[in-house]
Amino acid sequence: MQTFTSTQTINRVILNNGITLISIENPTADIIASRIFIKAAGSSSNLSEQAGISHLIAATMTKGCKDLSSQDIAERVESIGASLGASAASDYFLINIKTVTGDFPQMLQLASDMLRSPTFPEKEVKLEKYLTKQNIKSQLEQPFNVAYEGLSKILYPNHPYGISTLGTLETIENLSREDLQTYHQNYFRPDRLVITICGRITHNQAIDLVREVFDDWQAPEDSTSFLSLPQIDSNPDRVVIPQESQQSIIMLGYLGVSVSDRDYAPLKLLSTYLGNGLSSRLFVELREKLGLAYDVSAFFPTRLDRAALIAYIGTAPKNNEIALNKLREEIDRLSATKLTPEELQAAKNKLLGQYALGKQTNAEIAHTFGWYQTLGKGIEFDTEFQENIKQVTSEMAQEVARKYLQQPCISIVGSGNIPES
Repeated sequence: MQTFTSTQTINRVILNNGITLISIENPTADIIASRIFIKAAGSSSNLSEQAGISHLIAATMTKGCKDLSSQDIAERVESIGASLGASAASDYFLINIKTVTGDFPQMLQLASDMLRSPTFPEKEVKLEKYLTKQNIKSQLEQPFNVAYEGLSKILYPNHPYGISTLGTLETIENLSREDLQTYHQNYFRPDRLVITICGRITHNQAIDLVREVFDDWQAPEDSTSFLSLPQIDSNPDRVVIPQESQQSIIMLGYLGVSVSDRDYAPLKLLSTYLGNGLSSRLFVELREKLGLAYDVSAFFPTRLDRAALIAYIGTAPKNNEIALNKLREEIDRLSATKLTPEELQAAKNKLLGQYALGKQTNAEIAHTFGWYQTLGKGIEFDTEFQENIKQVTSEMAQEVARKYLQQPCISIVGSGNIPES
């Protein structure tokens, strides 16, 4: 058993069966929140013909396990006012738990049963397939989602990031209960688990509890390797999708870096400066001064593989051309002109302030540290990321902008005069 202690209250240990356990003792409230991450079981591990299988497993995992039905599970959780759910992201699968301290052992055992012995009842699989397809159809009617899906396809050709975590209508229709069982058998194993527990519990108590619940779960000897992601090799391209609506969505995507790259922090800071909040550059210049935008923003997600910085504007169809040009101008400005000391510091203050506010509850803390561990950065990245942001200079920001923010992929959804070039 190996242990790591970053502070007096945050501890990490690797158990004999390969489970990584992170405990954060926080005695201020009688609540425990836990996150169980499964590495390489998110949508990026789905083969193209099985796109959406991780999401479907998450939707059906709470609908039956061992000898418990969907109703049995719901009653056990709701009878004590707890919450227990599953979800699938691009880079991981997740089970979340929140309950009062005294009921946590019971909920952790139930989560273990769901995780290790889901039954995937045929009736529930059929129902969740129907609901997922309805969700996909609903998203196809929303201009923002249509634009984002179109942009993802040209940013990530032949890569799982280019397909929605929900999958497609065709792939969901073709998935069977046997497919879910096979995927679960191959990808759900203890040596891929990262468990975080935050609340009124000591590190030794957390170790004893996780051992009691999971110690008899051993990884198979024939180690299944992680799915090797294809190289991302996209070129500047554009997609135009006509859709009758009161506004057009214009979206630009610039392929950036993974969370492990040295340029991650500067790109995160540039994204904040461009499009985070009512004081951001895009909001002030394009909405407040020019009146071009119903909505305008930018974001740069944290990914295991290369993420894209995405900027978008919702505008009246008659303004399509000028909105696209002005959006490009504001992003091009980052390469041509260095941020002033005041602009740089304001972006840092906003990013670090929001980062701190995102770690206020036990659930948020458990998620943050488990997420970083799952992405291969470790719990140390909490401090490392903040220090990296503080060290970004105007020169570094401009260099990164010149490196990544040049020729975007473009996605336009709407009506009116859509520029051809």
